Amino acid sequence: MDDRHMQIGEVAARTELSLRTIRHYEETGLVTPSARSQGGFRLYTETDVARLMVVRRMKPLGFTLDQMRDLLDATDRLDSESGLGADEREALLGRVREYERAATEQVDKLRVQLARAEDFAVTLRTRLDRNTSATRP
Repeated sequence: MDDRHMQIGEVAARTELSLRTIRHYEETGLVTPSARSQGGFRLYTETDVARLMVVRRMKPLGFTLDQMRDLLDATDRLDSESGLGADEREALLGRVREYERAATEQVDKLRVQLARAEDFAVTLRTRLDRNTSATRP
């Protein structure tokens, strides 16, 4: 990954998260700036941005901060250079699979909700069109 450091403003623009949200995620231990500038500014790397993107994608699916932390821990351990035993690796993969299943289930539910919302919008549009054309001379 890129070793270039970014300040929080650039990270916020790239992730579409507010500065306040990024700071909150730092306070809760979901992401830790990789460094600090001499002036004390938070400095982030591409790895930090990738972690924030995972959190950003999990939030609308209803995952809790603890679940986000758990998934990030599992993926960090899977991605680490340290040797994992076969049992530990399989347990970590099992945790990630559970999150994938839960995410897929939430996506399916959201698709149903979106279809219903689109039907509702069409119904309202049709009603408006019908009533608008009926009042024209």
